[in-house]
Amino acid sequence: MVSEPRSAAAHRSVEILASKLRRRQVVGSRATALETLLVLRQIISKARFSNLEQLVAILRDVGRRLVDAQPKEHSVGNTVRKVLHHIREESHAATRGAEPAKTTTTSFSISKFVLQGQPRKQVAPQKSEARGTLRENDPDDPDSFARGLKPVLMEAIQDVLDELETVYDNISKNAKDHIHSDEIILTLGMSKTVENFLKAAAHVRNFSVIVAETAPSYDGQEMAKSLSSSGISTFLVPDSSIFALMSRVNKVILGAHVILANGGMFAISGSLMAATAARAHSTPVVVCAGQFKLTPLWNLYHEYGALDFGNPSDVLGFENGDLVDKVDVVNPYYDYVQPELIVAYITNDGDHPPSSIYRLLKETYDDEDNEL
Repeated sequence: MVSEPRSAAAHRSVEILASKLRRRQVVGSRATALETLLVLRQIISKARFSNLEQLVAILRDVGRRLVDAQPKEHSVGNTVRKVLHHIREESHAATRGAEPAKTTTTSFSISKFVLQGQPRKQVAPQKSEARGTLRENDPDDPDSFARGLKPVLMEAIQDVLDELETVYDNISKNAKDHIHSDEIILTLGMSKTVENFLKAAAHVRNFSVIVAETAPSYDGQEMAKSLSSSGISTFLVPDSSIFALMSRVNKVILGAHVILANGGMFAISGSLMAATAARAHSTPVVVCAGQFKLTPLWNLYHEYGALDFGNPSDVLGFENGDLVDKVDVVNPYYDYVQPELIVAYITNDGDHPPSSIYRLLKETYDDEDNEL
């Protein structure tokens, strides 16, 4: 009877997060990933299950509800998939931990026989079975499996949480290897990952940064102010100057909203223009992004952008009179940047070419979780 209110409180936290996601009160890949992880931790701590399949079903149901609340924030689904992957690994290690012990004892059986050991003492492996009480579907104690597995799962959740909290530092630690003295770097928009990356490189390198304004949000102004206050030589330019300035640029560094299975990405609107201009001038384009932005999904809907649109009046307001009635205004939040326009992804787990993203996905998630 006590478990019902606790379970209700856990599910209420799911509804609260779903409401925040629908209203866009939680915005940004890292912020949504952290919120999702905290809810999953609460769900696992309160859940009752007697086998792995029941726990997976509970978490996948939570994942579907959160993804349906805001399908455009892909890091929600990515976080659920990663937690499910960790849970399967930890559960298999815990429930089958006794098996290697049995094989080791049998491998020593010949030497024990030679040494005239007592055969009956080989029943000792049962001690490991008693220690590993994680038996699924135990009729005598249905909660024993959950009770024994939850501490291990909490550690796995904490590992994912630590990765999210240190993602900026881990991406930035190799910044000096990618940015060299006297280089001119071009970026656009306000990306916390790129911001930390450039600031880390500025400790050991002297370089200049050109920041495009990134209309209609003009987030580039915030980025330029932040970099300039850290002592980095910064130039704020309108988006229309990107192609003209590209011949002077040594490297383009972009942030990502989500990295897709084919090695392409959704990034802030204007990224496609910068990447296309960079290719015309043979300028390398590198992307700074945490691995929690990897998604097994593909861009199946739009050739140039994500199906996530902002207010058209931000681009063309009603003050423009008759012109509003004569044109269709599209204001996508994110561009789709093809993998052939990107040289490398700089992640918290090293650098990867776009062609290796599919392999990373196979290592990070389980195939059965591609569709929650």
